[in-house]
Amino acid sequence: MTSPTHSIRTLIQHWGSRTLLSLALGAGFVQAAQAQTAPLQACPSPQILSRFEEFGRTGKMPPDLGRWLNDRQAQYIEPYQAFDNVYYVGVCWVSAWLVKTSEGYILIDTLHEPFVDQLIENMAKVGVKPSDLRYVLMTHGHFDHVGGAYKLKPLTQARFVMTQTGWDEAIADSRASQKTPRPWQMLQAPDLVLKDGDTVTLGDTRIKVYETPGHTHGTASYSLDVKDGSQTYHAFVIGGLGLNAIDSAKQVESYIASVNRIDGLVHDKTAPITVHLTTHPFSTGLTEAKEKLKTRRPGDPHPLVDASGFAQQLTTLRQGAEQRLDIERKKEAR
Repeated sequence: MTSPTHSIRTLIQHWGSRTLLSLALGAGFVQAAQAQTAPLQACPSPQILSRFEEFGRTGKMPPDLGRWLNDRQAQYIEPYQAFDNVYYVGVCWVSAWLVKTSEGYILIDTLHEPFVDQLIENMAKVGVKPSDLRYVLMTHGHFDHVGGAYKLKPLTQARFVMTQTGWDEAIADSRASQKTPRPWQMLQAPDLVLKDGDTVTLGDTRIKVYETPGHTHGTASYSLDVKDGSQTYHAFVIGGLGLNAIDSAKQVESYIASVNRIDGLVHDKTAPITVHLTTHPFSTGLTEAKEKLKTRRPGDPHPLVDASGFAQQLTTLRQGAEQRLDIERKKEAR
């Protein structure tokens, strides 16, 4: 088992001092993050964002962030039912979503070591074994989203899914990591390759694939219906939020185009997206929002159904990307 600290540094080293805070939040939440000075404990979204902002600004890992990333107790989140057909089985800093269908389960993202055993335990707590999985959809090739695939694959009957470019990036990153202090393992050949517009259908559930390059060149996002009693909502998993690993202005332009495309789905007149199943809980305050599920009474609105909040997140993402695009264009003009 390995610590994620080295790979986190690789992910964030190119992020500007403000980019991390523009992941998905409005100004009020950003100000709250800046105000947090207490030692990092448990899973508070504002404090976590504050530490990542410091890392992005200085290039130095805050000591308590490094400890926190390796602290299994701090990273632990009790699995919970977000919707009738969706469970959260991830850890504090990175998500894993479990989708229940009439013919088995679909997992979205795999976590990474040393948290794969925790993922398996979390699934067990909601009554699911790895052998119950039929598909594992992966958003992109960064270690924190695909690093568990190597361990999970032999335990399942599932097809592991990503875009071709996503597979290429994951395999290349894993191989490159073997020369670092924190190597990680990845499946060394693509299992199932899907492209934009393809669907994964299992029983009563249909998940659509969107290629949304920007965060990485091979990032995929997914749409699906989530159920809450008699209500059905359209949900979306944005495959990548941050502007890390940017190698050109063209890549930032792709990012902005992806954000605009998702924004169009949120504002669709007939079937708008109203739920964001985020890949990083601290980026949207999911950890705090899910607490409202515990006290929700019959008839209360669902705390994770928030179309206007999702639209604001996309606006903030676009603004951050436009700033980064200006930087990249100036660099290329030199």
